[in-house]
Amino acid sequence: MHPTTILLIEVGALLFGLGMLGRVGRRFGLSPIPLYLLAGLAFGQGGLIPLSASKEFIEIGAEIGVILLLVMLGLEYSASELVANLRASAPAGVLDMLLNALPGAGFAVLLGWGWEAAIVLAGITWVSSSGVIAKVLGDLGRLGNRETPVILSVLVIEDLAMAFYLPLVTAVLAGAGLLGGGKALAVAVVTVIAVLVVAIRYGDAISSFISVRDPEALLLSVLGLTLFVAGVAAELNVSAAVGAFLVGIALSGPVAHYATQMLSPLRDLFAAVFFVFFGLSTDPAHMPPVLLPALGLAVLTMATKIATGYAAARRAGIAMPGRWRAGLALMPRGEFSVVIAGLAVASGVEPELAPLATAYVLITVVSGPMLARIPDYPWFKAFLRRRMASPARSLTATD
Repeated sequence: MHPTTILLIEVGALLFGLGMLGRVGRRFGLSPIPLYLLAGLAFGQGGLIPLSASKEFIEIGAEIGVILLLVMLGLEYSASELVANLRASAPAGVLDMLLNALPGAGFAVLLGWGWEAAIVLAGITWVSSSGVIAKVLGDLGRLGNRETPVILSVLVIEDLAMAFYLPLVTAVLAGAGLLGGGKALAVAVVTVIAVLVVAIRYGDAISSFISVRDPEALLLSVLGLTLFVAGVAAELNVSAAVGAFLVGIALSGPVAHYATQMLSPLRDLFAAVFFVFFGLSTDPAHMPPVLLPALGLAVLTMATKIATGYAAARRAGIAMPGRWRAGLALMPRGEFSVVIAGLAVASGVEPELAPLATAYVLITVVSGPMLARIPDYPWFKAFLRRRMASPARSLTATD
């Protein structure tokens, strides 16, 4: 059979199956994300029926999925809102780093790994998955909630930190020393600042070049600009996700409104491919030996993420239900954690780091979307009402 024919059959069957899984998940009130991941595990390395012809195609689609998830997040907010939220959430970003990076580093030390592995595992446990969280917020209809800007601010701070962390850790793992790491960090800083300045000062001018009267031209222009900027950012060792997010921030007015409507179906398509690819790249046979350590690390750092979101939302004046929604939403780790682990494995730092990171990410990314629904359950709402009605509490914030 011709390779193209095999590709069409595999991709067509996969997408149809994902559609059925998504329908089943929504029928039972579940996020489809865990189902997509499990589908990837079933058809990946060591799975039931490995997909060989379409793996490269799915890998490219997964990268596009992350980019579209982030540009759609950026379209929800203006450049002025981004700057205001970043300034207000800077203390939350520092707290996020301390609460979530230090447990990863300490865990590596307890396992007897070197300081390079400790730095790597700190990054893996620190950064949440912007792609997964964006999908969860959309699925749960929370994009307009008061706590959502707080969640996004924490995610943006993390993504911007990754723009500096990734080049630095790459240079360290490659043995380039402090000088090489400093050069890579300088390039990242200049790139992020330049893109931010363009987004804030010239966003209106960029939007004026894109016509909303021609839907086809609008779709191609916004999608092309997003992919181009994301690619340039990645080439400069800055996260492609950060570049895509800043493109969304730069677009405003009617362009942002219509672009959101037109890109939504593409986002849903490629986001599903992203979650499947994560499962496809995982061999379940490598995970049992590290499952218990990964579970312990996941429980610990999911709790610290809840504390991070709760504290950030409280500082922003959000009432108790919104604080819990913010904390529970931040738990999943994903694309950045996998990238960081891949860098470490390629440098030969610690053989067990890859399966541990994979099991850890899978635990958080499967359980996170499920636990994010807890604030919507009647029993939890009743619990919060009792807490808020306590005479010892005086809540002036409104939800």
